[in-house]
Amino acid sequence: MSQAEVSPAGQPRSEIELAQGWRFHLGALAADPVTTPHVDATWQPVSVPHTWNRVGYYRPDPASHVNTEQTINKTQGVGWYSLRLTPASAPGKRQWLEFDAASRIADVWLNGRKLGTHAGGFSRFRLDATDALRPGRENMLLVRVDNTAPADKDAATADVLPLTGDFFVHGGLYRPVRLITTDPVHVDMADFGGSGVAATTVEASTDKARVNVQARIINDGRGRAPLRVIAKLVNAQGRVAATAQQGVTLAASTPTQQTLVLDVAQPHLWQGTKDPYLYTLVVDVVDASGRLRDRVSQPFGIRTIRIDPALGLFLNGEHIALHGVGYHQDREGKGWAIMPQDVAADMAIMREMGVNAIRLTHYQHGQPIHDLADRYGLLVWDEIPLVSSWTRRGELEPRPALIANARQQLRELIHQNGNHPSVVNWGIANEVDFGNSFPAFLTGYPDGKSPDPMPLLRDLQALAHAEDPSRPTALATCCEGRLFDQGTEIPTTALAANLGGANRYFGWYFGKPADLGPHLDALRAKRPDQPLSVTEYGAGGATTIHTDDVMGGPIDSRGRIQPEEYESYIHEEAWKTLKQRPYLWGTWLWNSFDFATTIRAEGDAQDINTKGLVTYDRAIRKDAYYFYKANWSTAPTVHINGRRYANRAYGVTDVRVYSNASVTELTLNGRSLGEREACSDRICVWRNVALDTGANELLARGRFAAAPVEDRVSWQLGADARANVRIDAGAIVAAPATRRFGSDAFFDGGEAGTLNKPADYGKPAVAAAVAGAREPGVAATYRHGRFGYSVPLRDGRYRLTLTFVEPSLAPGERVFGVTANGRPIATALDIAREAGGTSRAIERSAVVAVRGGKLDLAFVPVKGEAIVSAIEIAEAARGAR
Repeated sequence: MSQAEVSPAGQPRSEIELAQGWRFHLGALAADPVTTPHVDATWQPVSVPHTWNRVGYYRPDPASHVNTEQTINKTQGVGWYSLRLTPASAPGKRQWLEFDAASRIADVWLNGRKLGTHAGGFSRFRLDATDALRPGRENMLLVRVDNTAPADKDAATADVLPLTGDFFVHGGLYRPVRLITTDPVHVDMADFGGSGVAATTVEASTDKARVNVQARIINDGRGRAPLRVIAKLVNAQGRVAATAQQGVTLAASTPTQQTLVLDVAQPHLWQGTKDPYLYTLVVDVVDASGRLRDRVSQPFGIRTIRIDPALGLFLNGEHIALHGVGYHQDREGKGWAIMPQDVAADMAIMREMGVNAIRLTHYQHGQPIHDLADRYGLLVWDEIPLVSSWTRRGELEPRPALIANARQQLRELIHQNGNHPSVVNWGIANEVDFGNSFPAFLTGYPDGKSPDPMPLLRDLQALAHAEDPSRPTALATCCEGRLFDQGTEIPTTALAANLGGANRYFGWYFGKPADLGPHLDALRAKRPDQPLSVTEYGAGGATTIHTDDVMGGPIDSRGRIQPEEYESYIHEEAWKTLKQRPYLWGTWLWNSFDFATTIRAEGDAQDINTKGLVTYDRAIRKDAYYFYKANWSTAPTVHINGRRYANRAYGVTDVRVYSNASVTELTLNGRSLGEREACSDRICVWRNVALDTGANELLARGRFAAAPVEDRVSWQLGADARANVRIDAGAIVAAPATRRFGSDAFFDGGEAGTLNKPADYGKPAVAAAVAGAREPGVAATYRHGRFGYSVPLRDGRYRLTLTFVEPSLAPGERVFGVTANGRPIATALDIAREAGGTSRAIERSAVVAVRGGKLDLAFVPVKGEAIVSAIEIAEAARGAR
């Protein structure tokens, strides 16, 4: 067998990683593989970790991506794995198959004998293979996995969490599989996938610490076994810092739980990113002759955490301002079948940004990310996949089997991760407070009623504290305190957990960015004794879609219009709010990386949630990434925004640079544009920068103590954009047209509007029909109200052309005038009357003279509001009037 056996000298356990030699078949089989020899002969050879799914792709430049429309696989259903293995003889030993995860249900047979079933796609489970295994001979291992979507109440997965969610549940053996050999006397392998050892720091200071260790021991042998259970803390230098032992005699087939107390003098505390010091916790089981029968060894950090509702989180008495990210476990080309080095690469990207906390969403993650969080001192929010829904569609009560599955997954989460010092809390739910405002993908309840989540939440809260009294529970809400239509009822689920978390997307799905602060203050005032955090905030950001002004028009939060610059704007505004509220015990932005989901057709991607600060393939760190790096990291950071908006629509633009330098200088084609000192929120801005025709090489140089740090971008300004200004009024992203338009810019006042029907949950936007328009896409958006434009131009004569469309009003209901540099261009304009109705375009043109470097346009209401759909300014031919 081509597997590597791991059995360090003197260690009673051995592990064989079962990575190679697997075969795989997707879908139904003609013959029963359990009883039919060699049925797997034609199956596909694979290695484990493995998933058959490839989900989500970017539309532009498919040649540069692994995932494309042609290579994705969104199949959800049954997959079969087989492995032929010939293990060495192990007389008198116990042998176990350990699966780090199998999605989302796994049935396991060995040599035709069914070892068991596991329901839940995220947690480790073990099966006793001792009686079925044939040492020294070929053994046939069969695993049937099923990731069928649990939409049908009769589906095998109908009672396995998650029932829904804005992420794709990949299928397969996507984490490692092992064969483990132990002595009959061992630390219990049947510990909900945990180590059998639970250690808790009950007190800690620089003088002393106390750690309680609970070890569950079992005797699977035939006779009584007199034993000693020894617990040790070993420091980084290999010296024993504390030890305790206890004697016990175990009868056959009898488990026992032993509690040992470790008192540590002058402990070296685990102090987060500042000093993530780790001991090694060792639990030995020794028999009467002094023979080592079993050993469990794992890193352990001594730490205490206190969370104050007014002041935030304290680690060993020291306040820590948590600023973190949400994290999903998939990446392009691999789905969930990622390797430890992939997780390490992701961790390095997050740490470079200055992250000190991670929310592991929305399910239990593997050991690699937990181990890295311990090693680097990041604090972790762990949670189970109770996401958005806890009943079948149309049912008002969760079924008993689903409740049991939720309890099982919570136990597994706690038992498998309870010894990690990085883990702060146990998350028991995410966004189960929609009430009767359920979104489209959760409809189907009778008479407008909605199921009550509180009984299940209270049950999980009690279970979490029974399993681990040392950690608080938490949950994330979506909807409490938001403004909904009359008749909408939102349950206050935050009461079910110790810690509160708010997922709030002001300025994206609802409201304005400025609403976030007052909203959080209101939640805080409502429950002043419950610590509050922000568990999600952010916006989508497409790296190939750009805007000239983030305020230029309505954002399309569920459709294609999602410029990268708007994502940066939302994060800038949110962080200004969050950092001013010390009562928040933590903040987690959404999301670290783009990730796969099948309810989205947004931005420049299909089946990808583009709220990540880094792309799905990890190739691009979006501008917003550097905003946080400049604010959260001490690393010298200088980053010019808009590098991917290389072909500029306008000859004059603002330049934004994220910099934590004391002084930052910007140059254009070698000319200095001036310096900015100690920029507020690390955002340095140069206003109204005039670009050169052709190439524009921008260089930002930050002054730091060690050495200057530079960033460069290259933009192009075409001759057409130099000579003409074309503004798509009311559009945050200019519509495609026969001539190049820029998005709405240079305006003051008014509001943006559109005749188009926006996208919604994967349903595409519907473009409006505008009769008589030369550029129908441009004409469909508009700015309305009392407003003006101040357009920077070189002095000279220009032909001004304005396009108007009446969206809805009858003749006489909207009347307004337009002036250019004070000269009337239109007076008493009534679009509906002149066009003959709504959704019909008309134009007005005039030659205007520009003096002083700008053209001021004023849109002045006479009755109702003024309105304009497009502004075109072209250099006038000599003699034009």
